[in-house]
Amino acid sequence: MRLFTSLRLPMFDRYILHQLLIALVATTGGLAALIWLTQSLRFVSLVVDRGLSLGVFLELTGLLVPSFVAVILPITTFVVVQFIYNRLAGDREIIVMRAAGMSSFALAKPGIICAIAATIICYLLNIWIVPAAYHSFRKNEFKIRNKMAAFMLQEGVFTSVSNNLTVYIRSKDHNGVLKGILVEDARQPDNKATILAESGNIVIINDKPQVVLLNGSREVIDKKTGRLNVLNFERNTIDLSSNKEQTARLKDATEMSLYELLHPDQQAVFDRDFGKLAVEAHRRLTSPLTILSFTMIALVSVLKGNFARYGNILRPLGAIFTIVGLMSLILIVQNIATRNMAAIPLIWVIAILPGIIASFILFLPELKSKNNNPVLLSSTKKGR
Repeated sequence: MRLFTSLRLPMFDRYILHQLLIALVATTGGLAALIWLTQSLRFVSLVVDRGLSLGVFLELTGLLVPSFVAVILPITTFVVVQFIYNRLAGDREIIVMRAAGMSSFALAKPGIICAIAATIICYLLNIWIVPAAYHSFRKNEFKIRNKMAAFMLQEGVFTSVSNNLTVYIRSKDHNGVLKGILVEDARQPDNKATILAESGNIVIINDKPQVVLLNGSREVIDKKTGRLNVLNFERNTIDLSSNKEQTARLKDATEMSLYELLHPDQQAVFDRDFGKLAVEAHRRLTSPLTILSFTMIALVSVLKGNFARYGNILRPLGAIFTIVGLMSLILIVQNIATRNMAAIPLIWVIAILPGIIASFILFLPELKSKNNNPVLLSSTKKGR
């Protein structure tokens, strides 16, 4: 209990930190929800056209939320720190605290603690949560699209199940039995086939939709002779998966673990993609550090400089333009590093250096004055 009380923050720190954390959660949550709403519109067709339930839709699109949070967390942390400290300055609270003898470091400490907490959360998201969630999303999306491909078949309509597979059915009864089936199968470019059947049924085998055709024929034109070869059958099964080439789905860089990005499989990755994977790995490691840099820039814009009675709009605008410039520079360097991996150290420099410079600007003058004060005090004591 004594250890807890000794580690307990002062009242002023708790007062500011409470406002920062509430604002950070509200801002990040609201912005992530807005992004989720816009991005989830891409999957509305799964609900409208393919009969996907609302629960499955929410579960599928909810797996994208961690990636949204990881991307916007540096920006929302900067916005929250800038806003809360500007409000404190406008209410003269910072002036009162400075008059009470608080240093710039003491005033900045709640913002730094908030930034450290956001940095830890961002590391957890980037290294563990986002890759796992996005992997589950891709896996479930792949299964759903394959499963639901068969159920979007409509009566009297030529339905493109995939780019090279078209299905037509004349009718479908209440038991799900298909009548008058025509299939244009071009999944094998050298052996395109037209399949006709009197009836059939849709079945799911190993999470893949298949249609069992009854009493039909398979027609293929021999390219060498130009003759039409017809094969009659009583029963035949066709796989309606979106694409047979996707059965062994390749991992996207976002769903790879940090180890897989830094040590990719030489046989499964093209040479041109090594730079992309390396940049993704270093982006995950450096983007949380930008939270600290962005926070220090916000603190400098508020705590550094003279007090203005009616506020100073130039310093917040300068901080905002600085952040926009840094974000643009990060994207440019990452784009260059994908083609030239020698530029990867610049990603670390841009993430860390602004925070170090801002810290020196904010804290160095006070450190120098503290180093000079003991000399002055000792000299006055000797004089007495």
